[in-house]
Amino acid sequence: MRPVLPLLVLSLFAPVLPAASADTPAPPTPITLDQAMADPDWIGTPVEAAWWGWNGQIYYKQKRLGSPLRDTFQVTGNKLNSAKKIDDAQLANLDGQQTVVNRAGTRAILLRNGDLFERDLKSGVLTQITRGVSAISDPQYSSDGSAVQYRSGSDWFSWNRVDRLSAPVALLRAAKDPDAKPEADAQRELQLRLIVNLARQKADRETSLDRRHEERRLDPTRAPEPIYLGEKVTISGSVLSPNGRWLLFVTQDKSADKGKLGKLARYVTETGYPEADDERTRVGRNMPVAQSLKLADLRTGSVRDIAFDTLPGIAIDPLAALRAEQKLPALKGNRPVRIDALRDGIAWSDDGNRAAVRVRAIDNKDRWIATVDLANSTLVPEHRISDAAWVNRRADQFGWLPDNATLWYLSEETGYAHLYAKTGEAPARALTHGNWEVSDVEWSRDGKHAYFVCNPQAPGTYEVCASSAKDGGAREVTSLKGVENYSLSPDGGKLLVRYSASYLPAQLATVPVSGGKATVLTDTRSDAFKARNWTLPQLVQVPSTHGAAPIWAKLYRPAQLEAGKRYPIVMFAHGAGYLQNVTERYPVYFREQMFHNLLVQQGFIVLDVDYRASLGYGSAWRTAIYRQMGHPELEDFIDGANWLAAQHQGDISNVGIYGGSYGGFMTLMALMRAPEVFKSGAALRPVTDWTTYNHEYTANILNTPEVDPEAYRISSPIEYADKLTGNLLIAHGMIDDNVFYQDSVRLSQRLIELKKSKWEMASYPMERHGFVQPEAWYDQYRRINELFLRTLK
Repeated sequence: MRPVLPLLVLSLFAPVLPAASADTPAPPTPITLDQAMADPDWIGTPVEAAWWGWNGQIYYKQKRLGSPLRDTFQVTGNKLNSAKKIDDAQLANLDGQQTVVNRAGTRAILLRNGDLFERDLKSGVLTQITRGVSAISDPQYSSDGSAVQYRSGSDWFSWNRVDRLSAPVALLRAAKDPDAKPEADAQRELQLRLIVNLARQKADRETSLDRRHEERRLDPTRAPEPIYLGEKVTISGSVLSPNGRWLLFVTQDKSADKGKLGKLARYVTETGYPEADDERTRVGRNMPVAQSLKLADLRTGSVRDIAFDTLPGIAIDPLAALRAEQKLPALKGNRPVRIDALRDGIAWSDDGNRAAVRVRAIDNKDRWIATVDLANSTLVPEHRISDAAWVNRRADQFGWLPDNATLWYLSEETGYAHLYAKTGEAPARALTHGNWEVSDVEWSRDGKHAYFVCNPQAPGTYEVCASSAKDGGAREVTSLKGVENYSLSPDGGKLLVRYSASYLPAQLATVPVSGGKATVLTDTRSDAFKARNWTLPQLVQVPSTHGAAPIWAKLYRPAQLEAGKRYPIVMFAHGAGYLQNVTERYPVYFREQMFHNLLVQQGFIVLDVDYRASLGYGSAWRTAIYRQMGHPELEDFIDGANWLAAQHQGDISNVGIYGGSYGGFMTLMALMRAPEVFKSGAALRPVTDWTTYNHEYTANILNTPEVDPEAYRISSPIEYADKLTGNLLIAHGMIDDNVFYQDSVRLSQRLIELKKSKWEMASYPMERHGFVQPEAWYDQYRRINELFLRTLK
């Protein structure tokens, strides 16, 4: 059992009622549906992004009221709301959000509006390095600090501070070498043997070519020769060593099948004519393409393949038994893998002498971190994590400490994501441990301390913690409860923290790295929103009757329950993609939170559940749904409903449920698999058949329809449509490019054929997966509210 804050935990056996006193808060302010679903600008726009300037200034972005435009603000003091808006004319001298500071802390690279700059952190002088060069990314300092290296497309460049010259370092070409010797051909050989002039011309041409290459090699003022990889591959990413000697890069087969694309029809258009867009393929219709890892020695121009044979378990197929059941051919050789070089999948030490790569099996049941033996072009395994279900991509961070010898990484090997360090052949050291999770790691410039987002107090209570590279441990630096993200100040003495609370959109504060009281810098809420009293959600733990850990949930209910009264129950199912909603942060579902206030004032009690598969609770909770989506989660909702009936005067004969996306899917599973418990539900943009969803998400949990058809059958609501007896509302945006509108249309046809009567469907012609227009939000929640009032009260 993890430690929890006493103030957060309610008794599992009796309602907790506020003590009668003069300090009892005022009753909640009534909310209307129109107000709850209005343009959220009425709440006040949150701080969207924040960053440090070169000498400790603080900047942030905020949306304009009534406009899609964003403004930049500078905090001018330590007082609340002391920021001033930056005039557009001043933006040219500001630091951007993407900054790379050199090891000495004297200079910084800025990537702003697609252009590259360098700031002298002592004088503040800003030097522009590029202007209008396309697709600049991955800026870094050379190992000696004298140059700035960056990538443009597939090419790497280095800008030297002394001569202000930007020159190519490595030029990758997925094309045939125009100077390559032709392939062997009997007819050509015959011609050259018989015709003397042809042979002489060939010899002269080769002599001139050799001379040109030699002149280029010996002339330091000229660009290096391109590295030609042939026409059969595409370049997936590359990372240059800071010493300029090596280039690690990733390729994949150009001819790989991309699968059949879906079509997304749009009926309400500016032209007045129906239009259609190409959209993603379905799960299993285009397997992710296997990637290869290569090493280029930029001194010689040689390119060598790096094999994956040394990775433990690479040749063992964890799905072999399922393939055999389906009479599919067994895999031969190594499992295909991906490196994801464009997403920090390759890390070089600052001196450029060591490299590490993160390799992931395409079946996502293994992830390896390996170092590269540069001399022998081989991988040396450093860490492997395997999961019979799937490996967590949110615990993927890794890199090198400034000593150029210590590799650090996150791993979920204990069941929770924690921080590890490994030096040479010595065993890895766990710097953190416990039944809580580490994310968003940032190291101090000297590499002595790591900072990270943590939740040791309770799963939904997030702070910034610090750990020592030498001794490990975890010390809470902040006490804000709802930390969203943070960044270290240029001098390493403070944290700039974005934090939030249940009715407080993201705001800014600074906290010393030694800990202490936070200096709150912003409160961007409107006066109208701040003046309201809200029903505060109570974070509760619901006992599981199925052997799971306690189920965390948010409870919305009147402060005082009427004696003898039974309250109809509404349960909310959040979306997935790996999400947590039972936290002390401002919820993604802030409109739904206001709707829950409305339901409470209408006489309902509401439970918002972090069902199994939710983020923040460790790997066992995350993977409980493997090959059985909608089954463990439904048990959690049923436990929640029974707990409300037993402990909070809930009416178990009148239980409703609603949610969007995965929450819509769960609504369908509840109504169709437990009709004896759930009387009504609203399924918003629901997945109805997992064979129609995307590969990256679905294949982790259900494998593929070809390999594991039974997992898809038992996990898809359309297979249970005949069991529907309750009241169902389906709502779906017609241009949803995530869960296609087709999902709801197919289920509708199935319900028609089954002659089901107590269901309806609302379609929204101009809405995608996440609704945007207030009118659509209002119409959708008007229908949900009317459904619950009509059928549960």
